[in-house]
Amino acid sequence: MQTHSLPPLYLSHGSPMIAIETSPAAQFLDRLGPAIDCTFGRPRAAVVVSPHSSTRQPMALAGARHEAIHDFGGFPAELYAQRYDARGDTLLAHAVARQLGEAGIPTQAVDASGLDHGIWTVMKRAWPGAEVPVVPLTLVPTWTPAQLWAAGRALSALAEDGVLVIGSGAMTHNLRRFFGPRSVPEGQIEPDVAAFQDWVHARGTARDWPALLDYRQQAPGAALQHPTDEHWLPFYIAAGAGGEVSPAVAIHRSVDAGVLAMDSFAFGPHAGALAAALA
Repeated sequence: MQTHSLPPLYLSHGSPMIAIETSPAAQFLDRLGPAIDCTFGRPRAAVVVSPHSSTRQPMALAGARHEAIHDFGGFPAELYAQRYDARGDTLLAHAVARQLGEAGIPTQAVDASGLDHGIWTVMKRAWPGAEVPVVPLTLVPTWTPAQLWAAGRALSALAEDGVLVIGSGAMTHNLRRFFGPRSVPEGQIEPDVAAFQDWVHARGTARDWPALLDYRQQAPGAALQHPTDEHWLPFYIAAGAGGEVSPAVAIHRSVDAGVLAMDSFAFGPHAGALAAALA
């Protein structure tokens, strides 16, 4: 079936090493692009929100071309050799700013280029030939989940017009634990990480958006999984773009090193079709 409507996505990128490593999450992203292309037709562009590009108010990068930014340190030389040169979409960037502005969310379209690693790593795995133009949209990390949901709702029309809305982050993101000693044997998951995963999956399946919007108070161990929550907040952009009628549909679930959950979700009425294609 071909359709111009696409399910918004929340994708966990975790470490920038996902660009070159072999892991369940990396292999999932390798299958994601072809699954979208075959099920819906190739997206005409992707609007991507990442925690690694943050501003005090949203900005849509309107550059005609983008390159990968190596915004990290201490990784192997192979990672720094990775490139991702993608087309931008100036008109779409201005449309994003306009739609958010019409929803009461002042947004600038700026003549700027560059893809942080939360953007280029997932796009490179899904579309390694940079076949899909990209419009980066900055995250406002001080906004509440409800504010980010509202921003996502303002972008919902894009998802109905062949634009893939992506929130890139990490299902859990406590780097102190990731780099610290493990309390469970290799290959096992910390129980509190699994509990957080289970809660999000259950609330998403039940369409319990009020609970998800209040995750900091209601989710088990929320502050432990996200000492700062910028890697979780893009979830709400994608969920808002999908709307409240349909459930959040899990399209991937895995954990790195027992503590870094790499789950991904699709939203909106077409999420189930994507999950079926990936299955």
